[in-house]
Amino acid sequence: MTEETLDNLSLGRIRLLQARNGYRYSLDPILLADFAAVRKGDRVVDLGTGSGILALLLGRLYAVGEVVAIERQEALAERARRNVDLNDMTERIQVVCGDLREVCRQLPAAGYDLVVSNPPFRKLNSGRIAPNDERAMARHEMAGGVTDFIAAAARLLKHGGRFALIHLAERLAEICAVMQAAGLEPKRMRMVHSALGDEARLVLLEGRKGAKPGLLVAGPLVLYNSKGGSRDYTDEVRRIYSRQLSARGEVTDISGVESGG
Repeated sequence: MTEETLDNLSLGRIRLLQARNGYRYSLDPILLADFAAVRKGDRVVDLGTGSGILALLLGRLYAVGEVVAIERQEALAERARRNVDLNDMTERIQVVCGDLREVCRQLPAAGYDLVVSNPPFRKLNSGRIAPNDERAMARHEMAGGVTDFIAAAARLLKHGGRFALIHLAERLAEICAVMQAAGLEPKRMRMVHSALGDEARLVLLEGRKGAKPGLLVAGPLVLYNSKGGSRDYTDEVRRIYSRQLSARGEVTDISGVESGG
């Protein structure tokens, strides 16, 4: 049995079981939960939920109607279910173990208002593949690439529905092209930089089903106050984090939360 840790996250007052040496969440779902334009009563799907952190954030922070969290790996899906139960959110969040490439066999087509995803960033032929299966599948496109994630979102969304994801900035052109081919028009974008003056490393992007062309590019999101090894977060990142804390608005140490797929 995989050894686990139980982390008490101030953001959203969430308790999270994670594999000690397997897939562990990063800063990325926190940024995506803040970026996603969640509306009251939205029916939401989280594609590739992992341990369920993004679904838990959306379910805790917003007045969503429901969140369906899809995860292909049985062990991760079971951990996500336990996390939902641990946080008393079984009435709002449903975890489904299944392949997103066949998602409409399990979920209704054109039945959702918002789809979100923090998908694997790397193609199979790029970068070092983690020896642990959980981490390998979370970081590399071993069971579906960005085209599959976008196709699944397009099938699940109602007309006018939104798809929000976080991905590598270097793949932006590819992602936009695939979105448009699937009928999801890129409508809102924000580049994420490690430090001021650095090239963008990540991109937050929202596409809308059946929308007309017209892209809003928001100002850059800078994570750290200085380059190099500093873990000193900028005021905006701390505000993002504090908006996802308790009603008291406390900001705790987030130096252990890293970004990266």
